[in-house]
Formats: sequence, C-alpha cells, structure tokens
Amino acid sequence: MTALAAVWSGTSFSLQRVPLPDLADGEVLVEIELSTVCGSDLHTVAGHRSTPVPTVLGHESVGRVVAIGANATVDFGDRVVWTVGTACGTCRRCMRGVPQKCVDLRKYGHTAISDRWTLNGGFATHIHLLAGTRAVVVPEDLPAALLAPAGCATATVVCAARRIGLTAGDAVVVLGCGMLGLTAVAYALDRGAVSVVACDPDPARRAAASEIGATAVCAPEELAEVARGADAIFELSGSSSSVAAALDVVELGGRIALVGSVFPSSAVAFDPEFLVRNLVTVSGSHNYAPSDLVEAVEFLQRTPAAHLLAAAVGERHPLEEIDAAFASGRSAVRGAVG
Repeated sequence: MTALAAVWSGTSFSLQRVPLPDLADGEVLVEIELSTVCGSDLHTVAGHRSTPVPTVLGHESVGRVVAIGANATVDFGDRVVWTVGTACGTCRRCMRGVPQKCVDLRKYGHTAISDRWTLNGGFATHIHLLAGTRAVVVPEDLPAALLAPAGCATATVVCAARRIGLTAGDAVVVLGCGMLGLTAVAYALDRGAVSVVACDPDPARRAAASEIGATAVCAPEELAEVARGADAIFELSGSSSSVAAALDVVELGGRIALVGSVFPSSAVAFDPEFLVRNLVTVSGSHNYAPSDLVEAVEFLQRTPAAHLLAAAVGERHPLEEIDAAFASGRSAVRGAVG
C-alpha cells in the first residue's frame, strides 16, 4: 500500500507515491482528514524561511489513526491532533519544561524526508508519527477546520498566554489578526480578559476579530490612542514596527509575548530603563509543550467562537491542488488541503 505526498523540492511541489511505513514501538500512522496552510508554510514557499529539502510541508492537521506500533498511546480509529514535533522527555531542555526545544527534536513539516521517515508532514494522505509525539484524541463532532490549526496556532497561543501569565481582569492587546490573532482574541475572552483590543492593517481581519468579540479594533496607526495601558500583549505579526508598538502601549507591570518573530526582520531599539522602572516583562514564545495542546483542544470544545474560528479556514482543496491551497492561504486566514 502507498500514500500520496506533495513533496516540496525548494522550488515546487511534486505529487509522489510513497510506501506506507513499518511502525516501530510507539509510532502511529494517521490518515489525514484535513491540513491547513500555516504562515510558516507560506514563508517557506516564498523563500523567506529556510527548510531542509526535499520535505513534506504541513504541521497543522487532524486525522484518524489507521495503524499503531507496540506501546502506542492512542488506539486504532481514534481521531487525533498531534504536537508539531517530538520530544525525548529526558534531556535537560525537556526536564526544564521546554520540550519543544528538545535536543533530539524532529519537527513535522520542517524536516528533510529520509528512507525511514518519508511521510513527515501534513500535506499528504497519511503521516507517520514518531515516538515522542503527543497525540490528543479529539471529538468526532467538531469540524476539521476548527481542529487542524490546534497543533500549531491554537496551542501556540495557549503557550504564549501561559508564559506571560494571562489572568482574568487583564486588559489585552492582540497585534496581528491572522489565525493566531483571532485565536488569541477568543482565548483572552475565554480566560476572563476585561478588554481585548485587536490591531491589524487589514479591515477584513479587524472585522473578523470584532465578530469574535474584541472590545475594540484598530489599524496600527491608531493603536497608541486606542490601546495604551495594556496588561498583556500578544505580538503575533512578526513586524518590527509592531514589536516597537507593543513597548509603546504596555502598562506598568505589563507582559508582552513575542510570538510572530519567526523570520528575519530589522532590529528593534528599546530603552532598558523603561523596562526596569515599569516592571515590564518581555517573553519570547515559540511553539508549545504537549500540555498546551491538551488545553488547546479543551478550549476549542468550550469557546463560543468555535464556528468563527472554523470559518477563518478558506476553501478546501484536494492534495492535487496544493498550489491553489497556498494561493488561497495568501488571501484567506488559512488555506486548507484534504
């Protein structure tokens, strides 16, 4: 038996038939139901992000377990989402609570294929989950478009919120209203934020944030007037000007999560005295721990914005139309393959 994979060469996709793997202990084979096109996938294809090739891109997916190795942590037939990478659980980084930076980390959608691990990304009919991957069983009644981003966008927001200690009563600012930003608006409200200001240059994305429940929305040039005095800020765009804007509007004792800066950009100047005297905390947050994925799935089950987050995923394209899915991902919040 074989799977079909869209293999990225560094310049283009090619559809290739790939043998299904023999599973080792702790490994799982999942048939992909839906994968979404993350911003990092777009950056890779646009040449803004370096990725080993050839590879199978895609790391936001939901699917069904169709084969398991010995000692697997899920069962045949389970509908699952999974962590963006593996973790050994025993190295110093894992033991310090940052398993997403495991010294033996292998990331889905970001690793060159090999004879042993060819189905290593979500843009395929199947994916080969290695031991050390946390798979979370998800409800049958939740739409795939809601669940697929859980393994990146949703869990990343949960981790960022945890790192800056998001609490009830916080005045929150969300900078960038893509999938991460819309999720951050919904999650801040879920956690009891007293207000959520969402900022984005795109009027359509501001409107989507408003529909989810943002207290106020604004364009970047309006931020200082609308959002000064923020207790918790999520910077999700990666724009240097947006990072600087976060420093301009943060409240005394405020916390800033820098999440979007995952590609090269210009340096940002800051005044260390301002940070010291105003007790400001700036935290980098990249990917997430397995517990954050568990919380992400629980959040998606309880949020009243579930249908709006699912609607942020654009038209679904078959794997054979992966180029069209990427094209829609440049206009919609998320493209979709499956």
